[in-house]
Amino acid sequence: MGNWFKELQDRGLIQDVSDEERLSSYGAQTGFYVGFDPTAPSLQLGNLVPLVVAMHLASAGLKPYILFGGATGSIGDPSGKDKERSLLERTVIEKNIATQEAQVLKLFATRGLTATFVNNYEWTKELSVLEFLRDTGKHFTVNYMLAKEVVKTRLEGNGISYTEFSYMLLQSLDFDYLLRNHNVSIQFGGSDQWGNITAGLELIRRKGSGEAAAFSFPLLTNSEGKKFGKSEGGAIWLDETLTSPYRMHQFLLNTEDADSLRYLKVLTFIPLEELEALEQEHLAHPEQRLAQTRLADTLVSFIHGDEALASANRSRNVLFGGTLDGISEIELLEIFQGVPSSEVQKSEIVELPVAELYAGSSLAASRGEAKRLITQGGAYVNGVRVDDPQQTVGTLSLPFEGVIVLRSGKKKYHLVKLT
Repeated sequence: MGNWFKELQDRGLIQDVSDEERLSSYGAQTGFYVGFDPTAPSLQLGNLVPLVVAMHLASAGLKPYILFGGATGSIGDPSGKDKERSLLERTVIEKNIATQEAQVLKLFATRGLTATFVNNYEWTKELSVLEFLRDTGKHFTVNYMLAKEVVKTRLEGNGISYTEFSYMLLQSLDFDYLLRNHNVSIQFGGSDQWGNITAGLELIRRKGSGEAAAFSFPLLTNSEGKKFGKSEGGAIWLDETLTSPYRMHQFLLNTEDADSLRYLKVLTFIPLEELEALEQEHLAHPEQRLAQTRLADTLVSFIHGDEALASANRSRNVLFGGTLDGISEIELLEIFQGVPSSEVQKSEIVELPVAELYAGSSLAASRGEAKRLITQGGAYVNGVRVDDPQQTVGTLSLPFEGVIVLRSGKKKYHLVKLT
């Protein structure tokens, strides 16, 4: 078996294999592909797994083909779904593909790699129903398709439409087409795709298209069995306009100990020997959360770059009394999302004593308590300590046009929003 395969095994990235002997015979310049259905405006954190696998293979000299399902994405993959997806318009799908292609290119470039992009809409848009049934459909029995786990699961639940039932055949057609036209001999995907992947191998065998093999990787879940890359607020997107680098960083920092070391193996290219040393250090000092910090720093830098990582760390430090220098108002509001807040008119703020500002916040129950907090050195306005209760707000540093940050001690905050 090639070194790339052993590397994936050691990182826990191999689950199903169609033919180990055949896979071991494939070396440099062998084409492989992995597919993405462009049903979302951006790739998300969970999509890193197939991309990282692809980069391992590409680094070993194999030729990567990234397939976007311009055709299959328009009907929806039933794998891992208990109900049918909403169908998307062609213009939306094309826009999603353009965005996701750019994201893949950027990630591959960080490793000095490139990829060839293909879109299955290109070889299916002119395909007639009769041709599809004759050249693809005739090679599959209904019994074969019903035996697939994804179909059985849906039939036991809400049922499955003929549209989604046909998805397996379209994905099979992709593998056969890429083998015949681009010499792509390997397909891989998540373990929930294994039924569709092996159907592709079956079509290739029955049509005599050539030799091919496939493998799957385990679905990445946390210790509670939930899919990686989803927060309570929804998906963690790779597009920074949908999920900021700071929010992604915080999400990864909150990873459980049981998951963080495993995620480092799966999602990063850090040498395994180095990860073993990190694991020992992490287990010796779990309170330092070394694995979580390495995971968050590595992935944010990989996806968004070093500047975004530095910004995320500056934002993180703000919560622990760090300076507000270099923080934008938009970043500030995100950092303090959920922190108690109040509103004051801009016209009133200039002559307002600091003690009055604190007395109207969640940090002091009265004017007297506010004065004591200030005189004892525990009050900070926009990160700067104030010690005179009668000092007016207008004489203080106000770097943000629409908000003032009040702090009590090291970790208690209140936002004053200016209206």
